[in-house]
Amino acid sequence: MSQSVQRLLAIVLLTCASAGAEESTLTARVQITGEKAAQSSRMQNVVVWLSPVDSHASVTPFPPRRLRLTQHHKSFEPHLLIVPVGAVVEFPNRDPFFHNVFSLFEGKRFDLGLYEAGTTRDVSFDRPGVSYIFCNIHAEMSAVVIALDTPYFGISNRSGEIVIPQVPTGRYIMKLWYEAGLPATLDTFTREVNVTPATSTLGVLQIPASVAVSAHKNKYGMDYEPPAPNTPGYERP
Repeated sequence: MSQSVQRLLAIVLLTCASAGAEESTLTARVQITGEKAAQSSRMQNVVVWLSPVDSHASVTPFPPRRLRLTQHHKSFEPHLLIVPVGAVVEFPNRDPFFHNVFSLFEGKRFDLGLYEAGTTRDVSFDRPGVSYIFCNIHAEMSAVVIALDTPYFGISNRSGEIVIPQVPTGRYIMKLWYEAGLPATLDTFTREVNVTPATSTLGVLQIPASVAVSAHKNKYGMDYEPPAPNTPGYERP
């Protein structure tokens, strides 16, 4: 048998195996627990993702889409953005004044500097991780970009419901992110799950109600000061 025929046969077998792979739609439910649970309504935007344990396992690619974190009305839209590793995210400034976008924490570290209304800067999120993003001029602005190397993820809605569609059978490492959660608390949710054709739920994810998050510093590690009328961050009529 020639090498070309062998390669063709291998491709056919791999295609058939992929086509016959079982998939499951998984669900989960977020529940806030603890003494402050009654005051907490932050069941939205909890992210759960599944990373295949077997490195050779086939992974469905992310659907192609334009990735953008817009600065508008002194806020980032959307507040939470999930992207595949290697994705380039646009940061357009739609406000009538300057912004200075930066992230100096875990995930992707960058500083876009001052840029004016109507302009755009790009950032490549080339490694997995969580990037907490702020503006060095406006302390009220914040966003989160999570770069994943797996397309199997879900984001909770206002009711705390999570759906992860089309997950092939196999073993996965489950991880969870919650904006107000402490790293040690989030680590307790990491576990291995075995997805089978009979698997339909990841259960109830009980997250302790968190204390108020302290104000962040600017990119120089200092407290924010109100922008003066002669600075680029001042909103002009």
